[in-house]
Amino acid sequence: MIILASGSPRRQELLKKLCTDFIIDACDAEEIHAAETPKALAIKNATLKAETVAKKYPREVVIGADTIVVLGGKIFGKPDGEKGAREMLKTLAGKKHEVITGLAIVAGGKTFTAAEVTEVFFGEMSDAEISAYVATGEPLDKSGSYALQGGATKFIEKINGDWSNVVGLPIYRLRLLAKSSGLKIFDC
Repeated sequence: MIILASGSPRRQELLKKLCTDFIIDACDAEEIHAAETPKALAIKNATLKAETVAKKYPREVVIGADTIVVLGGKIFGKPDGEKGAREMLKTLAGKKHEVITGLAIVAGGKTFTAAEVTEVFFGEMSDAEISAYVATGEPLDKSGSYALQGGATKFIEKINGDWSNVVGLPIYRLRLLAKSSGLKIFDC
């Protein structure tokens, strides 16, 4: 059995593209906020989530993921309310940033990790556009305060890389990680 250590509906939808036979057990462990690099931070948090949930399911395969937004070395997690969302979006507007998702698969007492990086180019956004988007509530629980698959689509000029990574679960990288780890978990 596969266990997804995330309550994210977006991750659940994406995982269904690889496998329909899995269960959800969202991890509530306190995330780590510092690491050597943003990529290392995403991997550490994905590992923390997967290994925490794996303690309850020692014979199962557990998948953890953590997505962050990075601009100029600064990490943008989930906003602290509407004001924080407006500030993040104002900072990202008109600029290129990176979306990094760390992945961890725990199986048979071993942990396998990887990360995916995608560049996202935001167009210019007026204060009124930012406020209207924040008022929808969509940005309030998203890293970087936006959802590629939602209302932010109209502000994204282009992306370089895996779109599913920006949504929260890089499907291609996850499949490669499982395969390179010798796990045949996506034959379901």
